[in-house]
Parts: sequence; C-alpha cells; structure tokens
Amino acid sequence: MTQTVPQSVTSAAMRRTLAGFATGLSVVAAELDGRVVGMPANSLASVSLDPPLVSLAFARTSTTWPALRTAPRWGISVLAEEQAALLDVLRRPAGARFQGVGLNIDDGAVYIRDALATIAVAPRTVVEAGDHDLVLLEVTHLHRDETQQPLVFFNSTTHLLSH
Repeated sequence: MTQTVPQSVTSAAMRRTLAGFATGLSVVAAELDGRVVGMPANSLASVSLDPPLVSLAFARTSTTWPALRTAPRWGISVLAEEQAALLDVLRRPAGARFQGVGLNIDDGAVYIRDALATIAVAPRTVVEAGDHDLVLLEVTHLHRDETQQPLVFFNSTTHLLSH
C-alpha cells in the first residue's frame, strides 16, 4: 500500500483532493418574473428521509445565487449520461444559460426535460459555511426515470457510469 504525504489544507489542495470524490451532476432552477434563473450544481446531497430534505451549496461569489434564493420553489434536475453536452450550454452567462434548452416548468420549479430525476424543493434554511451558503431544502415532489444512467463528475470532468 502506498502512503501519501499529507498536504497542508489550501483551496487548491482541497479542490484537487475532492476532485477524487465522484458526484452526480444536477441543475437547480426556478422561474422568477417570467425568466428562468439557475445553474449547474454538483453539491446535491441527501440529508434526511423524514422529513425529506436535500442540500445544495452555493458560492457567495455566484451572481445567480442572489436571484435564486428569492424563489419560493425550485426544481432540481439530475442529469442523465445522454445530457453531457448540456453542460457547455449551462456554463453560458446567466442571461443566456437556458436559451434553447428543453425545459418543463411547474409552479415556478424549472426542470431540464428528459432528466434522470427531478426533485421539487422549497428552501428552508440557509447556513453560512465558509465562502459558501449551505441550503437545506424540503422535498415536495420527486420522480426518477429508472431506465437512465447518471452523468458522473470525477476529477473535474464528466464520465459515464460503468457497470
């Protein structure tokens, strides 16, 4: 077994180390005043089954987070492996981010069409967490297409799940 020398904890070391933790990729979005606001997120985590809660973390430097936090209901879309090309589109500036993207909107919650899973949430608690805000979200509806496989984020790039 190979031992590694511990690194001091810097932002770069933290990013490099946690890039070794595979996550799914999701998109969080809401409709506000007739426009869609949202962004990709790989920080989605299950928090509680009873009551049903999930969490997301948002950088305080985000220009989208201040608008999104005012919406009473959000949609979270878990991306399927066929949706990898969407990530380049979703990295555009906030005003153009969702142009040409197939969306479903339900009572203010916005979902990427044909996503692997969709989760309707209502923000409940915001906790200051370093340079991010950690948001606890109450799950109000959810759906999963069990015929699809997830898009995986690992080592700062997307991957397909291998069985």
